[in-house]
Amino acid sequence: MGHHFGWDEFTFLLSGLQWTILLTLIAFFGGCSAGLVVALARTSGNAVLERVTRIYIGVFQGTPLLMQLFVVYYGLGLIGLKLSAFTAVAIGFTFNASAFLGEIWRGSILPQAFRISLPATIGYLVQLIKGTSLAAIVGFIELARAGQIVSNQTYQPLLVFGVVGVIYFFLCWPLSLWGSHMENKLAVASR
Repeated sequence: MGHHFGWDEFTFLLSGLQWTILLTLIAFFGGCSAGLVVALARTSGNAVLERVTRIYIGVFQGTPLLMQLFVVYYGLGLIGLKLSAFTAVAIGFTFNASAFLGEIWRGSILPQAFRISLPATIGYLVQLIKGTSLAAIVGFIELARAGQIVSNQTYQPLLVFGVVGVIYFFLCWPLSLWGSHMENKLAVASR
């Protein structure tokens, strides 16, 4: 029989939260940088460059993120490039984010139009935070995987995943509010 959920289990969840936040920041800022390149290439007027980036976006938007993480971690290992789970998922999330953000920003290359894409960018950030739970596929311990480990030890899944859900909520809710605020602010400004 497992032990009860206590301070040690809670701090283990918080260590998973730290990895979730770090992974999100790396993927988001890496995805922003690469996404800008994708958006610029997609609107460059160069037919070859536009076609390549359209295919790139199509691959990352058209395949499951879970599969992308699996391919980066295990696929690169097959060709002799052994990466840590953290490095592999950071790369996978960054490529995925660059495709989505590049497409979001493609229509907003001009500075005044870029503001319009801000709510969608914030919305994608919220999805990215929640999506980090998929990193467990390669053994990376972030918040959701930490919750699974604690749940298996304590046999208290409702309590543990209730706490995990509350942590995700307080991480994502302020960002969602900010995105809604920006969307409303832009709607008022455009009237």
